[in-house]
Amino acid sequence: MRGKQYHQPLKLTAPWEKDAGFGRKLKTYRNHTKIIAQPGIVMKVLRRKRIVLFMAYFLLLVLTMLNLANYKWTKEPQQCNHQMRSTTYQSRSDIRFLYRPSLAKKRQLIYVLTTWRSGSSFFGELFNQNPEVFFLYEPMWHIWQKLYPGDAVSLQGAARDMLSSLYRCDLSVFQLYNSPGGKNFTSLGLFGATLNKVVCSYPLCSAYRKEVVGMVDDKVCKKCPPQSLRLLEEECLKYNTIVIKGVRILDVNVLAPLMEDPSLDLKVIHLVRDPRAVANSRIKSRHGLIRENLQVVRSRDPKLRRIPFVDPGHKANKKDGSDYHSIGAMEVICDRTSRTLRTALNPPSWLKGKYMAVRYEDLVENPVKTLRNIYRFANLTTNHDIESFALNMTSGSSSSSKPFIVSSRNATQAASAWRTVLSIQQIKQVEDYCHHAMSVLGYERVRTAGEAKDLSKSLLTHSKL
Repeated sequence: MRGKQYHQPLKLTAPWEKDAGFGRKLKTYRNHTKIIAQPGIVMKVLRRKRIVLFMAYFLLLVLTMLNLANYKWTKEPQQCNHQMRSTTYQSRSDIRFLYRPSLAKKRQLIYVLTTWRSGSSFFGELFNQNPEVFFLYEPMWHIWQKLYPGDAVSLQGAARDMLSSLYRCDLSVFQLYNSPGGKNFTSLGLFGATLNKVVCSYPLCSAYRKEVVGMVDDKVCKKCPPQSLRLLEEECLKYNTIVIKGVRILDVNVLAPLMEDPSLDLKVIHLVRDPRAVANSRIKSRHGLIRENLQVVRSRDPKLRRIPFVDPGHKANKKDGSDYHSIGAMEVICDRTSRTLRTALNPPSWLKGKYMAVRYEDLVENPVKTLRNIYRFANLTTNHDIESFALNMTSGSSSSSKPFIVSSRNATQAASAWRTVLSIQQIKQVEDYCHHAMSVLGYERVRTAGEAKDLSKSLLTHSKL
């Protein structure tokens, strides 16, 4: 038995198994060993990390592409137009302007629809003096000057298109009617700019303060520094009310596309005056209206038969020729006025609640009451200073002044001056052209020269509007 030796297998014990304190460490080590022993789990974890990284990279790539596309979008219109880029003033009428975000509150837009010598310069001052109004005086004058001798009717579309731009504070449209090679328009280059409170007041000029009511002296305003149209556009965008007064839109129906435009909140104030008073004032101002008279007369219907302008046997002279164009233009003016009145009497949906007729005679007879009605329609608030301005401008001591100049005068006396100045033949001529408009607006016809000169008899009745 001694010769046989039994060899027991040597059993080695790791040192850490002798120490129970290392049991937790052993467990951790074995778990790691188990994971390493199963590569599928490792690949699964790595695959998930790869997916997350890929998604993050893709998102970053999309954001980068969108940013580059937006940069290209904003730069592309200017890069395509090398001619515009070379000028000091760049047009705002590109795709970014058309599709810019709309304001939270629409601007109140007002167009004063009227004709020459109807008291419209004074009427426009009622808005020019308001610090809350961006006012433009006769901007379509530039169209008529540039496209002369185009007739009045053929220029209606161009005038409407200009209004569409101006009501959006896009003044680059004036450059279309600039002389070839001429200098860029400035704030002082617009028609009537040197009498405009916006142009002549802070921040564009330090000569006046917009909130102080009072007429602008054009000699003072001419010394203001000419500002770029871009600065004037920026000033326009600050106002919630834009008012444009014009005599070159002859019929409210021309404005239908603008009034139907949902992006514009346009209202029309139709300023009217006795056509015989308008004709008298046109004759008085004939030298300043030569071009306009010719453009309007060219729009007359050549097929119509008309009563003689002067009595038979009367020897014609140069004055009769000037008067002929002054009164002859009333045929076109009254015809277009009648179209407006017919539309107003039976208003379509685009005109309902957006049209107001104001008789000049009512304004000068009761300026404060009429002013309040006008402001209420325009969503404006009147104040003591503006009401006093309207009252003082219609109750001066003089009967008249130079044409085209707004001044304090006895407006009631001026409104009836035609009754003692026009011949009965001239009166009959105007009444023949304007009988429908006169009937709707409440202006009575006269039968004899004596009736016309009898100032104790009023020729005003109630308007049908």
